[in-house]
Amino acid sequence: MLHPMTDRRYNDEEVAAIFLSAAEGPGTLPVSAARDEGLTLSDLQDIGREVGLSPDAVAQAARALALRGQARSRTFVGLPIGVGRTVELDRRLTDAEWEQLVGALREVFDARGRLTSSGALRQWTNGNLHALLEPTATGHRLRLGTLNGAARTAMGSGLAVLGVAASLAFATLLSGDVGHALPGIALLATTGAGLFANAALRLPRWARLRERQMEAIAGRLPPPADAGPALPAPARDAAAPG
Repeated sequence: MLHPMTDRRYNDEEVAAIFLSAAEGPGTLPVSAARDEGLTLSDLQDIGREVGLSPDAVAQAARALALRGQARSRTFVGLPIGVGRTVELDRRLTDAEWEQLVGALREVFDARGRLTSSGALRQWTNGNLHALLEPTATGHRLRLGTLNGAARTAMGSGLAVLGVAASLAFATLLSGDVGHALPGIALLATTGAGLFANAALRLPRWARLRERQMEAIAGRLPPPADAGPALPAPARDAAAPG
């Protein structure tokens, strides 16, 4: 079963999320521990008692936060080209629970995908999108990730065309034949900038969509026996490439 480690310390954002979940509504709660040290689960339960929250409700909210996992991202020239999420589970998922998780993946991402396995490793893939379930010393780890390969290729091509245009501009400047070559150079530069911008402008929205979908999958993971039911499935977002 998934139990938050008693010596783990939660930062301000995690503290707010835990109390919000435990109270099932917005609220402002006093935090007396130093911001750079964080709060342990015991600290949170003590604060919760002062405002009428049961220790069990606080612990359950902390477990729910752990089930959300750790988000990660990969950038290309400062833009989000890849997103992912890793969730640590202190127990092994059963075959039936893995099948249910695959069903959730297909529903949330609106894709059938492909199932593979190798020894104790299980994987669901759909293009660059993947969900890998791997064993750990204490249970299972779920790795979700995707890479927008089409956008990376388009932006790379755009930068390459812009590089060619810049090289030609420099060469013609040295030769003194700028006027004759200028229209062609301008066309190359416009093409390269268009390729780059068309892909770059779509990336933030794509990354936000994938992050929401991966968080939804984390919320659909089977909870520990004492953690209550899994979170309800959110409305499915429109599918996006990658």
